[in-house]
Amino acid sequence: MNQLLQTSLNASSGRQKSISNNIANVDTPNYSAEKTKFNHQLQNAMEDQRLNAHQNDNRHVEFGGGPAGGQPETLKRKNTDYNHNGNNVDIDLEMSQMAENQVYYNALIDRLNGRFNSVRTVLGQGGA
Repeated sequence: MNQLLQTSLNASSGRQKSISNNIANVDTPNYSAEKTKFNHQLQNAMEDQRLNAHQNDNRHVEFGGGPAGGQPETLKRKNTDYNHNGNNVDIDLEMSQMAENQVYYNALIDRLNGRFNSVRTVLGQGGA
């Protein structure tokens, strides 16, 4: 689970960099917008790391999940309209993606803080 959180945070950070680059280059002639893709890599990593568990009843749910690895992939956005200067950055899309990524990143940080607080409690140092 910790590896999955780390990979997710790295991917969210990569997505933030791509979005920031796009916004910074909104008026740059012939600039192609970037997109960071990572969901498929997380899914593949989770499928590759399935837990081996014994089912002693056919009605039991199959076990799965585990740590994830890999790096986010940055691609040029292709199937979009270009401005008069050959630039395809849509500022409204970029701003909405930035807000969505920020919510995702904050949720990951909250989850990570919860894990740290659990460790601190186990070590007898209390929470918060």
